[in-house]
Amino acid sequence: MDQQPQTVGENYANPKTCFFHVLFKAAALAFYILSALFVNNFVIIFVITVLLAALDFWVVKNVSGRILVGLRWWNEINDEGESVWKFECLDAESLARMNKKDSFLFWWTLYLTAAAWIVLGVFSLIRLQADYLLVIGVCMSLSIANIVGFTKCNKDAKKNLQDWTRNALLSEGVRSRLQSAFGV
Repeated sequence: MDQQPQTVGENYANPKTCFFHVLFKAAALAFYILSALFVNNFVIIFVITVLLAALDFWVVKNVSGRILVGLRWWNEINDEGESVWKFECLDAESLARMNKKDSFLFWWTLYLTAAAWIVLGVFSLIRLQADYLLVIGVCMSLSIANIVGFTKCNKDAKKNLQDWTRNALLSEGVRSRLQSAFGV
C-alpha cells in the first residue's frame, strides 16, 4: 500500500502555552458576561473577574509572551523616580524561527480581548451601570498594559534586529568578501 506524504500546514509549536494564553482571557470575559445571568452579587463578580484578568495578565506577561513571541517586558522606577521600560527578546536568529501560528494567536487574542472589554464598557455605559464600569476598567487596564508593553518590546526587538543586520552587513568580513567577489 502506497502512502502519500501528507502536507499539513504549520501547527502550533506550543499548544499548551497557546491554550493557557487563551484560557484566562476567555474565562474572564465569559465569567463577566454569564455572571449577569446567574450571580446577583457585584462583589463576587468583581473579585472573580478581576482575579481571572490578573491571572491572564501574569500568564501573558511572564509565560506566553516569552514562549510564543520571544518577548518580555517590565517597568521599573529608577533612583530619580522615573518610570523606565525594560525589554528582553530572543536573539535575531531565534526570533526568525518563531512559529507563525503561535505569534498570530498571541497578537490577535491580545488585541481582541481589549476590544471585547471596550465593547462591554460601551454596553455598561448605555445601561448606566457605573459599578460594572469599574470591573471593566480594571480588566481593560490590565489588557492594555500588556498591549503597550509588548508593542514597545516588539518595536525594540525589531530595532535590535535591524541594528544587528546592519552591523553584520557592515562588518569587515562581509565587506571584504563582497569586495573580492566583485573584484573591487
